[in-house]
Parts: sequence; structure tokens; C-alpha cells
Amino acid sequence: MRPGFLEGQRVSDDSASAGFTTDVVVIGVRPGRTTARHRHGLPRSAGDPVRHQRGCGRGSERRSSAVRRGRRGRALATAVKDGRLVASTDPASVASAEHLVVIVGTPVDEHLNPNIGAVPAAIERCAEYLRDGQLIVLRSTVHPGVTALTEKLIKRLGVKADVAFCPERIAEGKAMTELFELPQIVAARSPEAAERAEKLFRNLASQIVRLEPEEAELAKLFTNTWRYIKFAAANQFWMMSNDFGLDFERIRHAIRFQYPRASDMPGAGFAAGPCLLKDTMQLAAFTNNTFVLGHSAMLINEGLPLYVVSKLQERFDLSEMTVGILGMAFKGGSDDIRESLAYKLRKVVMLKAKETLCSDPYVKDDRFVSQDEVLTRADLLIIAAPHPEYRDLQTDIPVADMWGITNKGVRV
Repeated sequence: MRPGFLEGQRVSDDSASAGFTTDVVVIGVRPGRTTARHRHGLPRSAGDPVRHQRGCGRGSERRSSAVRRGRRGRALATAVKDGRLVASTDPASVASAEHLVVIVGTPVDEHLNPNIGAVPAAIERCAEYLRDGQLIVLRSTVHPGVTALTEKLIKRLGVKADVAFCPERIAEGKAMTELFELPQIVAARSPEAAERAEKLFRNLASQIVRLEPEEAELAKLFTNTWRYIKFAAANQFWMMSNDFGLDFERIRHAIRFQYPRASDMPGAGFAAGPCLLKDTMQLAAFTNNTFVLGHSAMLINEGLPLYVVSKLQERFDLSEMTVGILGMAFKGGSDDIRESLAYKLRKVVMLKAKETLCSDPYVKDDRFVSQDEVLTRADLLIIAAPHPEYRDLQTDIPVADMWGITNKGVRV
């Protein structure tokens, strides 16, 4: 697949003096997604509209064309209109920028083993356009040691460029606020590289936290794994309560009520998306598969669709029922289906039910039907993603809602 780029036309004084015509090029190749690279000028001040642009495009000519037409959000459209952000599929644009921000992560294969060569491979594809004096910033989650592997690659290529690891910690849907509000971790082998990376991210973040590269790599993995484990604990508590005929949400409310040490206890629900399971399995591989807590969390979270269906089978004869699944994205209010457990739920239900209907107000899929059709035809409903549209769901059909989005309890 041919990569795409976003090219920024505004150039900072420092970049211009070093012979570069663009401040930043973002290079990205996401497994299962399109290839992407883009560039944008750095902001001159806090009031610059570019400051409110996350700077993370998706690629291919079709995607690049969509960016050029301003179809990726209002802030991006403004930057494109002003000539500060330009999409391209020309890899030579890599040579024009002082800063290369690589948004290639470390994927895991079908055996849940990390592919540590993904980041170096993406950079090596641009090798002929790398220049002395550039700063290469790894932005996505990587396996411990990938920053060092990248440093070795740059040295082998004979390019005098600095390398830094500055992980993104933004939650999906909150980029326009968290990019500027969250402290930015900056890690590099040399003080000079760290200073350059910090200067770059001072355009966005007001607080910088310095670490060594390996510390930063683990910090990002620990962050996502900690969330995954917390979700697993909540899901296990929900299953315990549910098996005993109790409403976990009532129990959770009592635990958290004016009790700060339990204020971060999450509710039950599918723990999915492109990062949490993947990064937990990266830690497992890093520890030679001795990460028992991580594997246990995987069994709980990945087994939740099976548990839901098994409990419904105890109450209903699914073989004689049409089951409707509402919400197929991996989280509420989103159209992102990456690693969504709603699809695993769908497969299990299809094996048990007479007919399975799926609907989602955000996800476009020819196999799906409208919510009205689901409500008309289904004998049983399962809410698989807590979209806000389901808060006022009016129906006499039995509803399995482990999220509690309908405010009718979370027992299944």
C-alpha cells in the first residue's frame, strides 16, 4: 500500500536555519488500517489554530485526498485551508522536515507475540530520505527495546539523527483536550536529543516528564495494562455478583460513595480496542510469559461475551429467539470497531440463536439493520456498546445491559 503524507507549509526559524522546509512529518503504518504520513507546521503561539490539531492523519491516496478536502475535522480543515497542512503520497517529503514523528506501534501476531521489527521496518522504507540533523520521535506504544533497535538502525544507515521516545497517552475521543492537558513523557539516550524532543512537545504540553527510553517504554505499557487489569477486576466482580443474583452496580455505587480509595473502580463492560489486550500481551512476552496477572485479565475480559451468552441461555431458549445486539463499536459514542468484543459476542450468539440482528448508530456495515428494525423483530436485546442513544431506550423486550446504560440494573 502506498503511504500518504501531510505536509505543513509553515516553518519555524530553527527548522529553516537548519535547511529544512517543513517542521514535522508524521509517518504512520497501522496494521489493519491504511498507511499514513503527514506533516504540519509548528504553532507560533498558544492561540495558533494548529495548536488544536492532533496531527495524526491516516494514509493512502484516498485518505490523503480526504484530508486535502478538509474531511477530518474542523481544526484540520482550517489548517488545510490556511496552507499549513498538506496531504501527500510522496515519500520524498520526509527529507524536508526537521522532526519525524513515527506513529507506528508494535503489533502482536495471531499468537499474541509482539512484532518488534514493525517500527524499524517503517523507518527503513524511508531510509533514502533521512537526513543528518533530523529528530526521529517514536510516538506509539512499542515493545521494550524498540527505541534501542531504532537507534542501531539509524547508526547502521550512517545518518546522524537523534532518536526519542515520546509516547502518546490520549484516550480516543479526547485528543483535542488531552493532547494539551496531559504531561508529556520524553525519553532519549542523550541530553541533546531529550532537549530537542522537549522543545518540540512544549508546543503542545505544559508539563514534561523526563525518563530513560526503556523506562518510558515500560511506562506506556504499564499504563495500558493497569487499565486492562482494573477492567478485568470489575468484570470479575460483576460476574460474582450476577451469579449470586445481585446487582453489581448497586454494590459499586455503595463502595465508591464518598470513599476516595475506591473512586476509580470501573463498571462492568467489554474491555476492548486496539491497545489494552495487545499491550498486556506485550508485557507477557517481555517477562517470558510469567505475567500471570496479565494472562488472568485476558481470560476474564476475553471470556466475557461467552459468560453473557451462557447466562442468557439459562433464562431463555435462544434457539427459538431472535436476538438483537445494540452497539458494535468497542466503546460508547465511537465508530471504532478495532478489536471490539461485540463481534465476538455476535459470533457466539449466531451459534445459539434462531436469528441474530445487529445495529449501531455510528458503525456502517451492510450486515447491520436499523435500531427500529431490531426493536421490532427481536425477542431479546443485548447492549454490547454503551452508546448514549441507548439511555432512553423504550422497549418491553428483555434487555441484557451489563453497562447499566439503560439505568435498569446490570443483572443478566
